Amino acid sequence: MGKLLGILILALCALICEAAIFRPISDSHRSAALELLTPKDGSFTSLKETYEALRTFKVLGIGHQLDIKAKSCKSVVDTVGSPSSTLKDLFQALEVNGILKCELSKETFAGIASRLKDSVNTASSLLDYYYSIGSLVLIKGQTSEVDVHLGGADSVFRAIKALSQSDGRWRYSSNNPESSTFAAGIALESLAGVISLVSSEIDHSLISLVKNDISKLLDGVEKYDDGAYYFDEKLVDAHGHQSPLSASSAVVRGITAFATASDEDLNLPGDKMLGLARFFLSVGIPGNAEDLFYQLDALASLENNRVSIPLILSLPTAVLSLTSKDQLKVNVNTVLGSAAPSLSVKLKQIFSSGSKDASIIDQDLKFDPENAVHFLDALPENIDVGSYIFSLEIVLDNPEDKKIYATGGRTKVPIYVTGFIKVDHPDVAVLDSDLGNVETEKRFDLAGENTLSLSANHLQKLRLSFQLTSPLGNAFKPHQAFLKLRHENKVEHIFVVENSGKKFEIILDFLGLVEKFFYLSGRYDIQLTVGDAVMENSFFLQLGSIELDLPEPPEKAARPPPQPIDSTSRFGPKAEISHIFRAPEKRPPKGLSLIFLALVLLPFIGFLVGLLGLQVNLKNFPKASAPATFAILFHLGIAAVLTLYLLFWLKLNLFTTLKALGFLGIFLMFVGHRTLSYLASSSAKLKSA
Repeated sequence: MGKLLGILILALCALICEAAIFRPISDSHRSAALELLTPKDGSFTSLKETYEALRTFKVLGIGHQLDIKAKSCKSVVDTVGSPSSTLKDLFQALEVNGILKCELSKETFAGIASRLKDSVNTASSLLDYYYSIGSLVLIKGQTSEVDVHLGGADSVFRAIKALSQSDGRWRYSSNNPESSTFAAGIALESLAGVISLVSSEIDHSLISLVKNDISKLLDGVEKYDDGAYYFDEKLVDAHGHQSPLSASSAVVRGITAFATASDEDLNLPGDKMLGLARFFLSVGIPGNAEDLFYQLDALASLENNRVSIPLILSLPTAVLSLTSKDQLKVNVNTVLGSAAPSLSVKLKQIFSSGSKDASIIDQDLKFDPENAVHFLDALPENIDVGSYIFSLEIVLDNPEDKKIYATGGRTKVPIYVTGFIKVDHPDVAVLDSDLGNVETEKRFDLAGENTLSLSANHLQKLRLSFQLTSPLGNAFKPHQAFLKLRHENKVEHIFVVENSGKKFEIILDFLGLVEKFFYLSGRYDIQLTVGDAVMENSFFLQLGSIELDLPEPPEKAARPPPQPIDSTSRFGPKAEISHIFRAPEKRPPKGLSLIFLALVLLPFIGFLVGLLGLQVNLKNFPKASAPATFAILFHLGIAAVLTLYLLFWLKLNLFTTLKALGFLGIFLMFVGHRTLSYLASSSAKLKSA
């Protein structure tokens, strides 16, 4: 059954081709940000990572989750106060300060601004302009007490514009002939900064030239089949490789910044701006913090620009059931999930899967203001189970909103309509090979258990047939219809049940299958599998069994292949081990056992008698405390050895006994030596006296 579900899921995914569903930013991105952006010891490793984390959290509206102000502000103050800080360091420090609002004095800002203005006048590369001008723009947004206006802005504008190429891309410097898409993004952002830092207007002809560059840049945008647009970076140099995500993010940030800074109408194509938004949303949830920043930063730029805000049409679900009479529901939001302006959604056309013909619908969806969802009460009457492409169109109610929002015309979304498939005339029959007469015919039940029992020989045939009907009474053809015969020794044979017009039918001619069956007679289990992505009652049935009587195999006939061993079988219960113990030997008479016991105790009794005969006494037992202690321990050690012998006789094994005896032997050697030494010295003193 698991294999069947896997096949159905793959078939469902394969239906998504030119249509796709894009969904705005959700709580899943917030959870990913909390997981990916975790500071260590109250800070991140660099100001760049700090800003990316702060910017990401700010866009997602969860900035309160970070508690890094103390250490990050210290790093900002140290960076802006150091004369050795590079332009890039100052730019990143001011970015962080723009969010954390660290305590920087007016004098500090003034000193930085003066240095940055000098850097603008002496800049020799695009990055020098970008960091210098970008830093001045950041200071302008953080304090109004410092003069950041640029003198000779036209010349600066021309110097940056001189690095542009005929295809809309930019060079990093005049010494580098290679052009870059990523460089185009930061160049446009730098030009936007120049416009915002001048006290008078920039020459209109220069603005027109940049508009032309933006138009050429958008002409070179790449496109996916699902309507997503992206910029590809082909230049790989000292600045590193830029992925389509980072390159597209830089271009979007640059275009939106320039559109906001200039008063000109850039005539940005709404379909391409919407396509770029779709590209960032199609990424899903990036797997690293930097890509998450690029995605959210670009989407925030699209959300907050003043000329082309994309509106995203999404569906809570793309699967509609005819059985439960599901409604088609549509959400329209901005890329970050904000509410859309007043609008309506029209269902324009419905395309059937695999067909270019479309049904013209042109029906307005109703709007539920409480849930902010557009819905269709009921699907058109001619919609049967299957996969479809619904063509939807957003229509803005206010004509002025058309100048601000990008809807992209018609949006195609995949819809899967499911339903209960009726199965009629499910029959299994055994036929004569010659005339095709039915010898045995039985009907199986889809709802209950089936225990069909059939028998056939190699001169007969097996026929299985059934009809499938959709909820609208149309013939239904599923993606999978398989018949499996499984022999007792686990050899399986799978056959495809073909559609023969009005019904599904398969006829197995056993005479032509004896070699495929390896001439294996015996019982074969019959299994039927029918499934489809839109079939709510897909089934896997055990129909019963058929007893096959096949001829004996010839000498050179192929043998059944070895069956794979189930790796999980080794973890199952093991076979029970049955063991018959040997009958116990006949014991000797009780009297004989008592005589043997007496003979064993006799040497011990003789030992005691011998001690009495030798008149053993305790007169020489040491009386001093230390020698007496060693003597007592010596006798206790001997008793322990005797006890060990007794335990060895009763239950201990040889290895345990020898191990314990080794420790006791060392102990007896020590205390016995001390005791005997004392007795020897005492005897020597008596003799000398």
